[in-house]
Amino acid sequence: MKVAYYPGCSLHATARAYDESIRSIAGLMNLTLEEIDDWNCCGATAYMNVNEILSFSLSARNLALAAKTGLPVVSPCSACYTNLRKTEKFLAEMPDIKRKVDEALAAGGLRYDGGIVSKHLLQVVVEDVGLDKVRALVKRPLAGLKVAPYYGCQIARPFPMEESVDNPVMLDRLLEALGAVAVPYAMKTICCGGSLMGTREEVALRLCRNLLLCAQQQKADCIAVTCPLCQMNVDTYQGRVNEIYGTSFNIPVLYFTQLMGMAFGIGAEDLGLQRGTVSAAALLPTGT
Repeated sequence: MKVAYYPGCSLHATARAYDESIRSIAGLMNLTLEEIDDWNCCGATAYMNVNEILSFSLSARNLALAAKTGLPVVSPCSACYTNLRKTEKFLAEMPDIKRKVDEALAAGGLRYDGGIVSKHLLQVVVEDVGLDKVRALVKRPLAGLKVAPYYGCQIARPFPMEESVDNPVMLDRLLEALGAVAVPYAMKTICCGGSLMGTREEVALRLCRNLLLCAQQQKADCIAVTCPLCQMNVDTYQGRVNEIYGTSFNIPVLYFTQLMGMAFGIGAEDLGLQRGTVSAAALLPTGT
C-alpha cells in the first residue's frame, strides 16, 4: 500500500523517535511512505482559535499538495489528523470558507476540490494493513507486557475512527496482536493538557498526573500513545509531576509504532527508544 505521508512538524523535531519507528516498520508491512513534497505546518489545533481562515488554508495547502499524488493522506500526529479532517469537512459544507481558502491557495498556484481521504496512522495499520499481517510479522511477542492504551482526545473526537468515542478499542486490539496485555484504562481518551503546558502548566501537570496514576493503578509497565504532544507531556514532565505531587512515577511512554517495532524484532536504536525521558530499557528483551 502506498500513502501520502504527512509527518507534521513534531516528527521532524521533538518526536523524531516516532518518525524513526514508523519508517523502521513501514517496509515490513509493505507500506510505502511518500512524504508530501513541500508540506507545511498544519497550525496545530490552537491556531484555529487565532485565525480560522488562515488555519484552514494551511491544512488545505497540504491537501492540495497531496491531491497531486492521488494517494490517501496518512498522519501520525493526532492534531494534524484532526486539522486535515476538519478542513475537509468545512470546505465541503461551508461555501464562504471555501471561497476564502480558494483565494489563499490560488495565490500559491494551488486549488483543492476535495476527494482526498485522510487517516491517522493507527487506522491504516489496523484497517488497511490488518492485524493478521501484524501478527505474522511478530518475532518477539510482547508476552506479559502490560500496556495502558492511551488514544488521547483528538482521534476520539470530533472525528472518531470508531463508533465509541469514550471506549475505542483499535489500539487495544493492536497491542494484543503484538502479544501484549492491554490493561483496562479508563483515561484512554482524556486530554493530557496539550499545549496548556506552555500557558497553564498547573492544569496540564494535573491532567498528566491523572493519566499516570490511572496507569499505575492498573499496574501498567508502560503507556502506548498515538500523538507526539501526548508523548512529550506524559513522558517529559513526569519529573515535574513527581516534584509537584510528591509521586514517584517512572512509567515509559512509547509510541505504538515503537512497540510494534519491538515485537517485530527491530533494534532499540532504530526505533528511537533512547530518546525517551523515562527509560524503556527494562521493557527490552535481553540482547536488544
